[in-house]
Amino acid sequence: MTDLASRFHFACAPDSWGVLDYPGPTWNQSYQTMLDEMVEAGYTGTELGPYGFFPTDPAVLKPQLEKRKLKLLGSFVPVVLSDPASAGVAVAHIRRVGDLLASLQAPFLVLADAQSDERNRLSGRVPRDGSAALTPAQWKNVAHVVEEAAKVSAEFGLDLVFHPHVATYVETPEECERFFEVTSHTGIGLCLDTGHCEYGGGDSVTEAAKFASVLRFLHIKDVDRKILEEARQKKLSFEEAIEQRVFTIIGQGSIDFPGLFRLLEKNNYSGWMVIEQDVKFGATAVPPAESVAASLRYLHQVCADLSGVPAR
Repeated sequence: MTDLASRFHFACAPDSWGVLDYPGPTWNQSYQTMLDEMVEAGYTGTELGPYGFFPTDPAVLKPQLEKRKLKLLGSFVPVVLSDPASAGVAVAHIRRVGDLLASLQAPFLVLADAQSDERNRLSGRVPRDGSAALTPAQWKNVAHVVEEAAKVSAEFGLDLVFHPHVATYVETPEECERFFEVTSHTGIGLCLDTGHCEYGGGDSVTEAAKFASVLRFLHIKDVDRKILEEARQKKLSFEEAIEQRVFTIIGQGSIDFPGLFRLLEKNNYSGWMVIEQDVKFGATAVPPAESVAASLRYLHQVCADLSGVPAR
């Protein structure tokens, strides 16, 4: 087996510091300090986070990344995929971030369905009878939105990948299958988020195997199975489950990362993984800098154990 630590590249993201998608107190953190903490923890890349948290001027952001030897990976774009009007919304957002990403040679644009009130109430408990699912007409809208997003992403040289997300209409394994059925002609890839996968009723190893041909990016989270089951029993929303710390330091939860990395090696996956731990700002049991460092140490050890080489 090859040295997986040299095949897999690990990045971090602002959400591990509790940065939300909209301006507020979570945006008052120093992005420079955050980048410093990523580097000190051993990361070599970062995602952009919500547009506007990091500087949006390439002339400002580029030197900040370069002096820390950090690679920018991409941006997260959530839109209401079932609404045909979202094609214009997605295109406008991608054009807004596209110049920044392209100028910094970021490889990915991560598309997701936007969270909804209905699916937030059902997060982790989506009924199998289809009562909360998209209609055939809405799935046609999904395909249209992705087609338009793929076109404009290509203009900026960005690889469009899709992130199945809790509290959206593409949360469960069945919904993920349906998504790739209706969008297969667009060339969109998969960004597998291990935490969202498990939360939505899937198994990360199974899903990685199922979608091996389109798996091009990974978000790495770990799940506290006990808290997840309690969240389901209490019918907590996704945000409420995050507040209860459903996501934990990598290696302290229930996800089989040795099994996942073994499968990725078998399927010749190489490239970036973004380590994340969605947390409530100011309410973490362990400071974010310590959490992301512990997560990376664990994954480096997994790679070393599977490769038969000393850990970094």
